[in-house]
Amino acid sequence: MLARYLACVSLGVLYSLMVIGGYVSAAGLGLTCPDWPLCPSGLWPTEQYMVEWVHRVVAMFTGMLVVATAVACWRARERVGPATVTSTAAAAFVATQITLGALVIDQKLHAILVTVHFGIGILLFASALLTVIFVFGLSRRREPSLRAGA
Repeated sequence: MLARYLACVSLGVLYSLMVIGGYVSAAGLGLTCPDWPLCPSGLWPTEQYMVEWVHRVVAMFTGMLVVATAVACWRARERVGPATVTSTAAAAFVATQITLGALVIDQKLHAILVTVHFGIGILLFASALLTVIFVFGLSRRREPSLRAGA
């Protein structure tokens, strides 16, 4: 099932994005690229914008993967109800993150916006993790295949 592959890849790339975002924040590099969505140097950044640019590029790929996962869950023949819900929630959180990311830059790293951006990122990660759990059926109770005396 394509949804399984996409869910796993999305979760891994999303985790990488969160690590990069944490580095950007902790190193004080959040405004090294003060324009959004591009840096002042255009599509390909100069060295001074590289870390923030990498964060944005990984975010773009993450967003595409999360949306693709939601589409795959909706289109799957053996649709898994909870995975469809969690992947759709993850896609909604991606849209929210894009908006918040732009606002964080526009508002020059306003503390409340940065905190909300981080919080939505945690919700996005939780939704992506739940999607992986649901597409693999790990949340189902296992019943014994052979019953004693049957």
